[in-house]
Amino acid sequence: MVAVLKPGVTQQQIDNLTAWFKSKGLDVHISVGQYHTILGLIGDTSKIDIELLEGLDMIESVKRITEPFKSANRKFHPDDTCVEIADGIRIGGGHFQLIAGPCSVESPEQILGIAESVKASGASILRGGAFKPRTSPYDFQGLRAEGIELLLEAKKRTGMPIITEIMNQNHLPLFEEVDIIQVGARNMQNFELLKELGMTRKPILLKRGLANTLKELLMSAEYIMAGGNNKVILCERGIRTFETYTRNTLDLSAIPMLRELTHLPIVIDPSHATGIARLVKPMALAAAAAGADGIMIEVHNDPQSALCDGAQSLTPDQFRDVAEKVRKIREVVAQ
Repeated sequence: MVAVLKPGVTQQQIDNLTAWFKSKGLDVHISVGQYHTILGLIGDTSKIDIELLEGLDMIESVKRITEPFKSANRKFHPDDTCVEIADGIRIGGGHFQLIAGPCSVESPEQILGIAESVKASGASILRGGAFKPRTSPYDFQGLRAEGIELLLEAKKRTGMPIITEIMNQNHLPLFEEVDIIQVGARNMQNFELLKELGMTRKPILLKRGLANTLKELLMSAEYIMAGGNNKVILCERGIRTFETYTRNTLDLSAIPMLRELTHLPIVIDPSHATGIARLVKPMALAAAAAGADGIMIEVHNDPQSALCDGAQSLTPDQFRDVAEKVRKIREVVAQ
């Protein structure tokens, strides 16, 4: 249920009404906008008399919400959420970011070289896998803790905040200096992990599962937000369909649809979606035109020798070209 308050309501009135709702066993999410304050009521609202609420002088309107996701719902939070990643770097609410780097951290020379090149081309956040979930147990699984150390060294050298994927809540102590924790597609419904991340206050990039609906993605975001962490960024990275020419099918319609449903920032990953380097550029441009808040692209200095996902990785020169075109597309869309 959502209660929209009239302009000019005092803080004391809000506190009194909030206390009353909590006495009814409800959690209250308060969203203060430019013109209205909105109280989102979470819990069993069946005992709340809507007509009674609407009769209060401070209430403008009351609406019941049928969607099971509450905190992530735009009805609770009409304004776009802006997630602060680092000083001067924000995503969402009109702030756009390019995220780039290798699928997997392989060596100090590799990650430092790529970090410097993508930063020079306009990327503001460095990605790199330290823990790698692989379909085969015999494939390269990442450098793990050493990989995070190398990412942190690249962060010191370039000043770029870093994002890397977590596989297990037991690894959280290793992520203390990581700026954004990524939850991969395979862990989108690892609810115990999501609960633990909800108790952190770090930005979380939540990837859509290979065969999950947008509603399921938002419900996973709700797990994190229910723990008190509202710094959630959604990522569309392609879903599995009957098409075999691409690795996955990039669902660009997710951008406008999620924009209607939620206030959370939306990032697109065209690398994992297509699995083919030459398709990354057109999909990145399409995502920028559709209004994505960020684009995450895999970049490798030598894709043919990459230990992981070389076929979908761009070279630094190719990334520079994509970054320039994305900027131009965004300028056109903004007009």
